[in-house]
Amino acid sequence: MIEILDPVQIPRARETGALVGRILQTMVERSTVGTNLLDIDRWTRSMIEEAGAESCYVDYAPSFGRGPFGHYICTSVNDAVLHGLPHDYALADGDLLTLDLAVSLGGVVADSAVTVVVGQARDPQSRAMIEATERALDAGIAAARPGARVGDLSHAIGTVLQDAGYPVNTDFGGHGVGSTMHQDPHIANIGRPGRGYRLQPGLLLALEPWVMADTAELVTDADGWTLRSATGCLTAHSEHTIAITEDGAEVLTGRSR
Repeated sequence: MIEILDPVQIPRARETGALVGRILQTMVERSTVGTNLLDIDRWTRSMIEEAGAESCYVDYAPSFGRGPFGHYICTSVNDAVLHGLPHDYALADGDLLTLDLAVSLGGVVADSAVTVVVGQARDPQSRAMIEATERALDAGIAAARPGARVGDLSHAIGTVLQDAGYPVNTDFGGHGVGSTMHQDPHIANIGRPGRGYRLQPGLLLALEPWVMADTAELVTDADGWTLRSATGCLTAHSEHTIAITEDGAEVLTGRSR
């Protein structure tokens, strides 16, 4: 299903996006050496409930996971890149932490992710990987405008990732959002321009470039949810929800207090 929001829903989408950005920024600031992943999950739940919003994750049970997810935020560390299930782990100096959050407020969903270094980076490639996904995200956003096709966004994202030297996995990528978290169109992190669905105003998209340092192969953790790099290499992930407007793309999930 591809859902196009009517104009009265766009302000609601902005409110949801602002909430997601605010929660993620708070969790980034609280995620220091020694912070437990379960505390991050608990803090996230509290902020969601205080805002009168609903988690898109806690009852989520897709075919690719061992559901329901049962938690409020994805916490992926080091070689984990997607769907990281919060567990009893205290963050260590130099860990790469990805926080991924989707929330529904007023009937509209927003989805965003950020990777940060906890403390001091142990590996010089850590920040380079993060910056590559951020540049790819910026490129995808810049390509998003009415009349553009999904392949234009995928091509823009994939060009940045490949030029940075990273293999690109196509099993998981960006997607439409609206009244539910995962909708069509699927937005792969690599593709051919001029192909696919033509964008139009009112469409909400979650763009999410992610990479693994030396492989495109994923393995599923024993918890049934967390996806890790097959080689144990480091990973990074950046994501924003955008609204297609008459003038281009509006980022809804910018991070601020």
